Amino acid sequence: MFDTNQRAEFQVAHQRWEQQTLFPTLEKAPEQERNAGFSTISGEPIQRLYTPLDIADTDPINDIGFPGQFPFTRGIHPTGYRGKLWTMRMFAGFGTAEETNARFKYLLSQGQTGLSVAFDMPTLYGRDTDHPLVEGEFGKCGVAISSLADMEVLFDGIPVDKVTTSMTINSPAIVIWAMYIAAAEKRGIGLEKLGGTLQNDILKEYAAQNEYIYPIEPSMRMVVDTIEFAAKHMPKWNPVSVSGYHIREAGATAAQELAFTLGDGLAYVKAALKRGLDIDDFAPRISFFFNAHNDFFEEIAKYRAARRIWARQMRDVFDAQNPRSLWLRFHTQTAGVSLTAQQPELNIVRVAIQALAGVLGGTQSLHTDGMDEALALPSEKAVTIALRTQQIIAEESGVTNTVDPLGGSYFVEALTNEMERQCLDYFQRIAEQGGMEAALEKGWIQREIADASYRFQREVDDGQRGIVGVNKYNVHEPLEIPLLEMDPQGETKHLARLNRIRQERDQAQVEATLQALRAAAAGDTNLMYPVLDAVRAYATLGEICDVLREVFGVYREVTVV
Repeated sequence: MFDTNQRAEFQVAHQRWEQQTLFPTLEKAPEQERNAGFSTISGEPIQRLYTPLDIADTDPINDIGFPGQFPFTRGIHPTGYRGKLWTMRMFAGFGTAEETNARFKYLLSQGQTGLSVAFDMPTLYGRDTDHPLVEGEFGKCGVAISSLADMEVLFDGIPVDKVTTSMTINSPAIVIWAMYIAAAEKRGIGLEKLGGTLQNDILKEYAAQNEYIYPIEPSMRMVVDTIEFAAKHMPKWNPVSVSGYHIREAGATAAQELAFTLGDGLAYVKAALKRGLDIDDFAPRISFFFNAHNDFFEEIAKYRAARRIWARQMRDVFDAQNPRSLWLRFHTQTAGVSLTAQQPELNIVRVAIQALAGVLGGTQSLHTDGMDEALALPSEKAVTIALRTQQIIAEESGVTNTVDPLGGSYFVEALTNEMERQCLDYFQRIAEQGGMEAALEKGWIQREIADASYRFQREVDDGQRGIVGVNKYNVHEPLEIPLLEMDPQGETKHLARLNRIRQERDQAQVEATLQALRAAAAGDTNLMYPVLDAVRAYATLGEICDVLREVFGVYREVTVV
């Protein structure tokens, strides 16, 4: 970025500043270290001052560039938010399909521009609500979906051909997606009109969230099945949202979140290519999902580095020709793990800072957490404030007026470069383990995350890293915010619908579709087609997943020591 003479001239000027200004000041007023020294929340040291010398080797065209052009460090769209704001997509789901449907309609009436569905624990594990292993978990962390009938209620009256839907579902993703498709079909809405995103990122389940069912190999097969199906039939749908969010929530550093997320994405690309798909037929529809944590600049640098790394991988490693194959499009959610049960109103401030980082990092979609989520599912008041936070950033802050407003900052560009360096270093270490799948099977990824989580928690416990309201400035006061109350009869209503479906459906047809699914799973057929047939016959989520359990078996976690 600077020639030899300019570097030498600036070095002299920098040394003069240190001697004449900095050192005399430090003698009178030494710096006061905070939060485990001057470092990011991930523990990366931060210099006192960043200057042109810190990005002297950065190529302003090939490394930073322009928005809408390779390597997309400054964004994938040339006009940024001047052309289109991010999608405001609040994560919502609790209790019955009726209750969540009402919440969806409320959020849309308040200016939300996309839907994002949270499912309860039985659904996430591919069990019907009345299975004995999931007793007591109905509707607690999301909406309960046991059959197509529930999905029909969940989206009743919602224009799914006009509003995009994101579904946070992984192991049973192929079944839940089939239910969404079948529900739309019954309303006369074709596959080509449906837009949205299926999380469907099974690798991060083994690494962090642990909501897996089947072993890695058949799970990867089903991910590729959905990628192939979307490429053929659903041009507006993102079949995989590669999710670093849960990796970060498990305690990973920002660099680990970046490296393991992109590593998972590359694993899906390789698996789809092995199936025989063309890179440009599916890469444009792979999306990503990142965390927005408390360290403002570290998060922004993470997003900028992610775009650059992905673009270079797609072009230089996989020879993608379609420019859209090089785009890293991502959704951002503010950090649930950063929310505190103590003084929950303070979470409004945390969420605003995190959301602003996502916007300044160029996110395409954003969810802001409710202030009460460390205590319960978010109340209507909490989600309204969270949505208004996004709207204030969009309408009042002025940050949407120019593209990548922090581009060219010595600090931000240096931090972006460091993020890329650490990510590529992790890529090499993952390759030495034999790839992402092998690294997960060995427990190597899990161990890296566990070590980072332990370091951070130790800093908090020792008081080296302050958390306002927890180990600093804490007060003892009664809880004064309203918490969500679900319908106490919700589970009874849900089970009544499930039992009615079992009684009224054509049982012979159900058995025939399940048998066809069993045969397909034992072979190499794309499973989307037999799963769709089973769903249309009102086979339940648990029945379908149990067939796959019979054929594939279940995953047993590696012990991390």
